[in-house]
Amino acid sequence: MNQIDVHIRMEAFGKDSPEAEVLANVVAARLEISRLLEAEKYMEALERTIGALQRLKDFPDHENEEFKALLVALIFDLAEIHYELKDFKRSEKELDALFKVLDPLLSRNPDRFGRLHILAMELSTRIIRSKKKTIDMLARQQLHVDALTEKVNSGISSATDRLVDSLCNVGRLLASSGDYREAMKFFSEAIRISKKRTGKVNKKEIKMTVEMAEIMIRVKSMRPRAERLLDAVLPHAIAQGETELEQEIHTLKEMIKLQENMKVSWLSAFRTKKS
Repeated sequence: MNQIDVHIRMEAFGKDSPEAEVLANVVAARLEISRLLEAEKYMEALERTIGALQRLKDFPDHENEEFKALLVALIFDLAEIHYELKDFKRSEKELDALFKVLDPLLSRNPDRFGRLHILAMELSTRIIRSKKKTIDMLARQQLHVDALTEKVNSGISSATDRLVDSLCNVGRLLASSGDYREAMKFFSEAIRISKKRTGKVNKKEIKMTVEMAEIMIRVKSMRPRAERLLDAVLPHAIAQGETELEQEIHTLKEMIKLQENMKVSWLSAFRTKKS
């Protein structure tokens, strides 16, 4: 696992001030934690993270933005470490704490904390075991995400891409286990967020839509909707010169047609013939 990068503005305090001393110690501790994580020494990393949190308590002003930013970074670390240690219940509790700290920070300074808020959502898609709970969380955060993705900010754009990719990964995992309808929810949310950020249908949205349609045709009742989705993105694939995607769309449309024309499966026909 990789730590998230959180810039702490040390210049906001005097060089020899108590605030600067505490922040410097905790930032140094995070560097050591990073090395332990790279070596997959998760228990040692957990011990150092708890120690860093205890040290952070010595910061004089717990409402200060730099204190809050570093607290957010350490909660991220804790959630990731407990997940690696397979302590999923603790990891989810830390995720809840993370949003409680981030939500008011986002209201005060969206330019600084918007990226971290989206990364917290990306984290939730990986550590929350209940996929229904994940979808509910995404729905609650929808207004925040919509507002943030409209910002022209490289950090927010990068975080949004990570969130979209994670949502698709969850969708693929659910589809591979046969939970097609739940998979659709994750793909739909990924496409919605991606389109909201770019403001147009680009290659990534076309690919996600085609992949979602491919999963949808596995469910008979969803095939008409899958065909409508394919018809909707086909002109975009043609206009952007995406010949491979265009061919894939035509193949899927032909597959839908064949499935709809198939009155009985070959196995049913074989059994009828044998009897």
